[in-house]
Amino acid sequence: MSIVTIAYLSKAGMAEFQEKLRLQHETSMHKELEKLLTTAKGAEQEISKKDFEGFKNLFHRFLQVKGPSVKWDKIHKPPEDLIHPYDKIKAQVLPDSVAASLNKLVVVKLNGGLGTSMGCKGPKSVISVRNENTFLDLTVHQIEHLNKTFNVDVPLVLMNSFNTDEDTKKILQKYTHHRVHIHTFNQSRYPRINKESLLPVAKDLGVHGDHGDAWYPPGHGDIYASFYNSGLLDQLITAGKEYIFVSNIDNLGATVDLFILNHLMTQPKDKRCEFIMEVTDKTRADVKGGTLIQYDDKLRLLEIAQVPKAHVDEFKSVTKFKIFNTNNLWISLAAIKRLHEQNAMDMEIIVNPKTLDGGLNVIQLETAVGAAIKAFDNALGVNVPRSRFLPVKTSSDLLLVMSNLYSLDAGSLTMSKKREFPSTPHVKLGSSFTKSFLKFESIPDMLELDHLTVSGDVTFGKNVSLKGTVIIIANHGDRIDIPAGAVLENKIVSGNLRILDH
Repeated sequence: MSIVTIAYLSKAGMAEFQEKLRLQHETSMHKELEKLLTTAKGAEQEISKKDFEGFKNLFHRFLQVKGPSVKWDKIHKPPEDLIHPYDKIKAQVLPDSVAASLNKLVVVKLNGGLGTSMGCKGPKSVISVRNENTFLDLTVHQIEHLNKTFNVDVPLVLMNSFNTDEDTKKILQKYTHHRVHIHTFNQSRYPRINKESLLPVAKDLGVHGDHGDAWYPPGHGDIYASFYNSGLLDQLITAGKEYIFVSNIDNLGATVDLFILNHLMTQPKDKRCEFIMEVTDKTRADVKGGTLIQYDDKLRLLEIAQVPKAHVDEFKSVTKFKIFNTNNLWISLAAIKRLHEQNAMDMEIIVNPKTLDGGLNVIQLETAVGAAIKAFDNALGVNVPRSRFLPVKTSSDLLLVMSNLYSLDAGSLTMSKKREFPSTPHVKLGSSFTKSFLKFESIPDMLELDHLTVSGDVTFGKNVSLKGTVIIIANHGDRIDIPAGAVLENKIVSGNLRILDH
C-alpha cells in the first residue's frame, strides 16, 4: 500500500491499517523469539520461555499504546487520609507483638545494578561505602541485628539480574555464619529492540562478550512476575510470611522501620492495607521524581515520562506536587500472588531509548515497581523523614556517606548529632573522581559544609576541613593539592591555587 493511498483512508480504514501493522510487528517478534529459543536447551530454555512470555505481554501492550496514559484534568492531589504523616505513626507505642510482626516480614533488596556509574566493575552492592563495608555488608548487618535483638527470623531476598547474579552468589558465601537466611532470584532477561525494525537485536541467548548489549533487565517492576516465577513467593507464603519490605540496595536510609511495620499490621481488618509507599517532601533536587496522585479514585504513581509536555513544568513544581516516591515499599505477598495470577498489575510502560556502542539505536521496555500501587487494595502513602532516602548513585553521594556527617551503628547510618542542621550538603565532584577516590588521603571533615564543588585535577591531604561553601576548580593542565590540615571556609580555590573569600 503506497503512502498516497494511506492519506485518503477514512478514520476506520486508518485504524484497520494500523491494527494490521501492529499484528505484523507482533507476529514477526514472536517468530524471532522462537528462533532465539532454539539456540538453547534444558533449564536455560525453560527460563527464557518464561521470560519471553512476560516480554510478549509487554511488547503487545507497547504496540497498543495511543498517546499519554493519563488525562491531566483527571489528576488530583491525594486525600490527606491516604498519606499518613510519619510523626503520627512514630507517636504510637510499639506493642509487645512487634516480634510477631517481624516474623511475618521479608526484606527484599533490588540488586540488579552494576557499579559502572561510580567507575567500578561488577555488582554495585559490593562497592565499599563505609569502613570497608559494602552495601551488601551493611544490609546483612542490619537484618542480623534485628534477628538477634528480637529473636526473630527476618530473611533477606536479593533480586539479582543476569549482570549481577554470578558475582553476588560467590560473595554470599561469606555470610554463611551470620544469623540471616539469604535467598536470591533473578529478574527477567528481555531482548533489546531495534528502534527501526522493532525486532530483537539478539541472534542467540548468549549474554557474555559481544552478546551482552543485546539483553537488559526490564526495570524493577519486573519483581512481581520474576518473584512469582521463581517459586520463592509461594515458599515464603507457606513459611508464614505476609509482607515484603522492598528497596534499592543503594538507598542506605531504607532500613526496617518498626513503626511503619506496626502501622501496616494494625490496620482494621476490613481495610487491610496491601501496599505502603514511603514518600518524602520534594526539594528542587527531586523535581523529576515520581509523585503520588489520586486518579479514578485510586492512589497512583505519576512519573515524569507519563506527563504531557505542556504540563512538565507544572509536574516539577514543588508547590503543586510536594512529595516524591522513595521506592521504599511495603507489599502484601498474598496480594502479589493474587494480582499476578489475575494478570491485574497493569503497570505503565517506560520506553527507554539507548544507543549501543556500534551506534545502533534500540529501545528497552521497562516498568516501575511502584506503578502497581493502583492495583492493590487500601494502598497508603507514608510521608517519611528525608533520612529514609539516602541513595548513593554517584561518587559525590559516596563522599557524603563516607564522611563524619554520618555515624554507623549495626549497619545503619544516622546523621551525626554534631551537625547543627539536618540537611545534607550539596556536593558536586568532577568526572576525575568517578574513577578514583585515591585523590583523598583521608575524607575531609564536612560537619559544617553547605556546598562543595570540585572540578579538574584536585587532591586532598589528610585532615582537611571544609566549611560553608567551598569551590575548587583546577583548569585543564593545572593541578591543585589541598595541603594536609587545611581549613577551607567559604573559599574559592582557582587554577593557580589562589584562595579567595567566597
